[in-house]
Amino acid sequence: MSQNQEILMVHSIESFGTHDGPGIRLVVFLQGCNIQCKYCQNPDTILLKGGTATPIESLVKRAKNMLTYFGDDGGVTVSGGEPMLQSKALIPFFETLKAESIHTNIDTNGLVRTPEAQYLLAELADLVMFDVKGTSETMFKSIVGAKGLERLLANITLREQSKKSYWLRYVLVPGYTDSEESLDWLIQTFSENKYLEKLEILPYHKLGKYKWEALGMEYKFRDVKENTPEQIERAFEILTPHFKEVIVK
Repeated sequence: MSQNQEILMVHSIESFGTHDGPGIRLVVFLQGCNIQCKYCQNPDTILLKGGTATPIESLVKRAKNMLTYFGDDGGVTVSGGEPMLQSKALIPFFETLKAESIHTNIDTNGLVRTPEAQYLLAELADLVMFDVKGTSETMFKSIVGAKGLERLLANITLREQSKKSYWLRYVLVPGYTDSEESLDWLIQTFSENKYLEKLEILPYHKLGKYKWEALGMEYKFRDVKENTPEQIERAFEILTPHFKEVIVK
C-alpha cells in the first residue's frame, strides 16, 4: 500500500522516551485528537489545527541517528493526540522505518477504522498500545465525551487476529474505572487473548490540569481525587493472576 503523504503534523518530540513502549524510544507526538478525555494531560494536542509540518524524511533521519541508543528493544513510538488520524502519512513513515529495521509502535485510542488505520494495526506496526478509556459505552462517553468502545474492541480484535503483539493501557480513575465490575470486565474481555503481552495500569493524576487552565478550558475532573496506594495495589492484585504481565506505570 503506497501513499503520497510525506508530511506529519507534529506537536512535539521526545528523544529518549522510556514510558511509551519497550526500551529507549523516539516518541513523536502528533497534533490532533478525535476525542477529549476529561483527564487529558496534553490538551494542547487535541485541536486538529496546529502542529509543525514535519517531513517524514527528517523523522527517519532522526530515528537512524538514535540506532545506537535503541539497542535490541527500542525504536519509534507515535502518540498524540491521536496518531491514527494521520494514518495515510504514517504508512510511508512506518514502511521506511521497517526497511531500516527500526521497531515501530503506535499509542492509540483505537477509534479510527479507516482502511489505512486497519492496515497499520493489522500488518505494519510492530507493536500497538491500545488505551482502554472505559468498560461500557456509558462510561466511555462520560470520560471522553463520545461513544467508541465498540470501535476500540473491533480494532483490538483485528490486532489479535493478525497474531501480532499489543499492549493495553488502562487509566484507573476513582469513581469511574476502578470498580470491581470494571476490573472484572477487563478480565472477561481480554484475559484469553493470546497476543496481548502486557496490561499497564496508569494511575489517575492531575498533571495536565494547569494546561487546561492556561488554554482557558475547563478541567472537568477537578473534583476527582487521585488514587491512593491501596486502590492501585487492589487493582494490581485483582488483575495480575489473569494476564501475562501487569505493571503499574
